[in-house]
Amino acid sequence: MNYRPNSEDVRFVLHAVLDATPQLRALAPFAEIDADLQIQVLNEAAKFVAEVVAPVNRAGDEIGCRFVDGEVITPPGFREAYAGFQQGGWPALSAATEDGGQGLPGVLEAIVFEWLSGANHGLTMAPGLLHGAYECLKHHASGTLKQRYLSKIATGEWLTTMCLTEAHAGSDLGQVRTRAEPHVDGSYRVSGAKIFISGGEHDLTPNIVHLVLCRLPDAPAGPKGLSLVLVPKVLPDGRRNAVRCDRIEEKMGLHGSSTCSMRFDAAEGWLVGEPSRGLAAMFVMMNSARLHCAMQGIGLLDAAWQKADAYAHERRQMRAPAPASGAVPGSRGTQAADLLAEHPAMRRILDTQRAWIDGARAIAYRTAIQLDVAKHAADVKTRDRAQRWCALVTPVLKAACTQQAFSGASECLQVFGGHGYVREWGIEQVVRDARVTMIYEGTNEIQAIDLLVRKVLVDSGTGMSAVLIEMRDQLDASRETDADVQRRLAQLRYLTTTLAMAAKVDPVLPYEVADDYLRVVMIVMLAWAWARIDVAAATATDAESTRWSRPSAAFRRWVLPEFDMRLGIVKRACDAVITAQAERGNTFGT
Repeated sequence: MNYRPNSEDVRFVLHAVLDATPQLRALAPFAEIDADLQIQVLNEAAKFVAEVVAPVNRAGDEIGCRFVDGEVITPPGFREAYAGFQQGGWPALSAATEDGGQGLPGVLEAIVFEWLSGANHGLTMAPGLLHGAYECLKHHASGTLKQRYLSKIATGEWLTTMCLTEAHAGSDLGQVRTRAEPHVDGSYRVSGAKIFISGGEHDLTPNIVHLVLCRLPDAPAGPKGLSLVLVPKVLPDGRRNAVRCDRIEEKMGLHGSSTCSMRFDAAEGWLVGEPSRGLAAMFVMMNSARLHCAMQGIGLLDAAWQKADAYAHERRQMRAPAPASGAVPGSRGTQAADLLAEHPAMRRILDTQRAWIDGARAIAYRTAIQLDVAKHAADVKTRDRAQRWCALVTPVLKAACTQQAFSGASECLQVFGGHGYVREWGIEQVVRDARVTMIYEGTNEIQAIDLLVRKVLVDSGTGMSAVLIEMRDQLDASRETDADVQRRLAQLRYLTTTLAMAAKVDPVLPYEVADDYLRVVMIVMLAWAWARIDVAAATATDAESTRWSRPSAAFRRWVLPEFDMRLGIVKRACDAVITAQAERGNTFGT
């Protein structure tokens, strides 16, 4: 029951729903990239993922990475699979051609990494930071560093890490203690320890490029005093650098990825960007990683759904209850009525998770397209509008898609009953692997706070309102479902305004309701996505229309009601602040 990418589903969302090709061809670097080329690339990627990457997933989990005499040995088949990945040019999809890349749209890369994560999350962790590291160096590194490292990273010949976390600090980067001392030749000597470093040591590539967050002498305390230094495992003259892996973590899941404790003992490195501006350079990497983290969530949920759906259509149980009016149950006919898939409780699980996968894809693929627009559009206003969308939607996607990957995979495990709890069927691995996505690249609570406190409230909701109006204007009020989505978008705009006012009275309030607010945003975006999918499905073939109708109905019946619940939670919290303010005899907002 290995994962298999479904190119046709992705093609429908990318082209029939989002009409991606005209948007991409309006950007100068992609003017010659038509739909046929995009489909050809994705078909080849789907074949590679299914035939090379997915088959070694089980060994990655059951054997895992091994730590032997300071070296990490990856699971059987991983080296060969990564070699095929690198030699096939897959790491370089969206990198610039002058750096050894293929110059393709970022949305294609996002889709490929979604599939890779669904097929083999552990192996996919190895190249997962390549794009972010490439963009970080492209924008902030010196000419010498670019010449030495950029093409090696772009092509995946050398892999990279992002060394942020320290044992005493966790998410509080302001407490970073790793030091970097300047050397007479212009380089730096980095000393300190980092933990939870994905791919800090492995045998997949001959060199590993570490991007290390550290503090220069006399740097101010806190996050504003941090710098970014590039520290390679192997130095340009061939010497082994003074950077070592002390151990790898024994983890709940993700056994195929080495999570390392790293030690830097006056390791040689070079400054990336300006002194004490390390976070600015690093955030280029982190924002890319957060979108890819959302794609991991979608891929893992799809993997769980594929396993559960296949099992439910093979497993025979007691007869399912007959539907009203004697209609044929489900879609498989009366002879299949004792299949697990025909039981209403199981259909609800399967159709609900399918609704999340399909809807989240539409939002995530649109966001990936907007990243390209923000980077390449000729018009400044168009770039600014795209950047606003990405800034607001990326934390929503990261948090909501990873949350659903874990909870949805757990629901899919339920379809197997007791068989799901044993290793044989593979579904329990997805549950374990998915759990970490809610934690790394900024916990989901941090994503919610980032969205509400740092991005929505900073302009009293003006930017979020503009995004919601943009979504509203893409709907047709003459259609009942579209009108309902427009009403909910208006409710969210009003809630955002109310919350901005209440936050001025109670500064703690946004931190308390940030998770609920993020869920409101995600559910209304899913409603917008499904309204777009329904329009595309209405003009599709009968087979396509049938494919999309059941998850569409499941979304409105089982997912959309959460909007009202979460909206009510935030509204009641705001009302409590308003009431308390009135009881004190103060005018609200003063």
